[in-house]
Amino acid sequence: MNRSTTASTAATPLPSPQERRRLREEQSLSEEQVATAVGVTRATVRSWETGRTSPKGRRREAYAQLIAPAGEPQPPERPAAPADRPRASAPNTRPKPAAERAARPSPPSTVPRTPVRGTPQPSVEAPGSTTMSPTEPDTGTDAEHLATADPPEARETPEAPAGISAEEAFDALYTHTAPGLVRQTYLLTGRRGLSLESVERAFELAWQRWPEVAVDRDPAGWVRAAAYEYAMSPWHRLRRAHRRPDSPPTEPGRRALFDALLDLPPAYRRTLLLYDGVGLDLPETAAETEASTPAAAGRLMTARAAVAERLPELADTSSPDDQSALLHDRLGALALAEHVPAPAPARTVRTAGERKARLWTRAAIAFVAVLVGATALTLHTAPTQYEQPLAPAERVGGVPPRGGPPKLTPQDVKLQKALREELAHGPERLVPRIP
Repeated sequence: MNRSTTASTAATPLPSPQERRRLREEQSLSEEQVATAVGVTRATVRSWETGRTSPKGRRREAYAQLIAPAGEPQPPERPAAPADRPRASAPNTRPKPAAERAARPSPPSTVPRTPVRGTPQPSVEAPGSTTMSPTEPDTGTDAEHLATADPPEARETPEAPAGISAEEAFDALYTHTAPGLVRQTYLLTGRRGLSLESVERAFELAWQRWPEVAVDRDPAGWVRAAAYEYAMSPWHRLRRAHRRPDSPPTEPGRRALFDALLDLPPAYRRTLLLYDGVGLDLPETAAETEASTPAAAGRLMTARAAVAERLPELADTSSPDDQSALLHDRLGALALAEHVPAPAPARTVRTAGERKARLWTRAAIAFVAVLVGATALTLHTAPTQYEQPLAPAERVGGVPPRGGPPKLTPQDVKLQKALREELAHGPERLVPRIP
């Protein structure tokens, strides 16, 4: 089985994930139509277009034949193996010719999808260089800035043209990712002011460390991780403006999802948002949340179960893929429905980052100068040799009173005076005269 699958995969090449979605949309095919034709779920088709997974075996051949442009030779069809047969819930529909597929309209979607999936991010020109290529700014509506920005396939970027400055590359990255990142952070915290502050702070930090961010394989992911870390800091609870979340949505379904998200622990909430909202795979989610892959999987399942208790339609899904797709749509709709503040212009963020960097540099220089001055003063005033300190006075007990001759009486004083006045001649001087 492994050999046949490997041989089939090598014999049926597929375009890049970004190209797969472009070919599907070029032929006016929806994700549901492709899923029905191949025999999989819509979430599986989305994972194929985001690069999280890749089709194998007979499904790979059917998928390649379905999205192949008109006029190209198609590989011969073979009957599906029992292991690759579609589920009973999805009819086994053979792919139709390209002309018929082009004439078939795509059904409208009730929830707007994110067109930023597949949009190239700024890419690095060369290792060690701060030059990046700017992307075309989004010209669509606010529906393009969902909570599912910067997916994995957006990291595959083209070659960077020469002559692009660091400022232009940063502005392109900011324009492309900041609006969607503000909505993501709002779903993470439930506070509009804190979400905007977190995103701007993350981009300020990115501009201060731009040589490091420029050579990162995923600059948008670097900024997202910095914004999430700042937004989830427990110190914000001490600030009066961020002690309580903002008012929830008025619509019952969105309010239930909003309350369910905020009731989750921060680590579980972040894991659910990254996997089902942003679209990262499990290893990347575990790496960004600084957890092992089994731990991230456990958090994800626990978070889904907690949200399913608030959302009955989520509990009625038949498979985890359908559950992930439904959560993806509901999170995107919630992010779009809520009004979040627009981020400041990129130039303002760059200026604020530079100003804070200068202030921190001057503060560090001042601290070092004070430390050096205090050290020099101590060395100048300190004694050059060791002087033993005097021991403190202590009361000594048990000493006998002072001894010595007693005090002279008046008779003794008179005798002493007589002895001193009498001249002594010979031995008689030894015999005192007592009057």
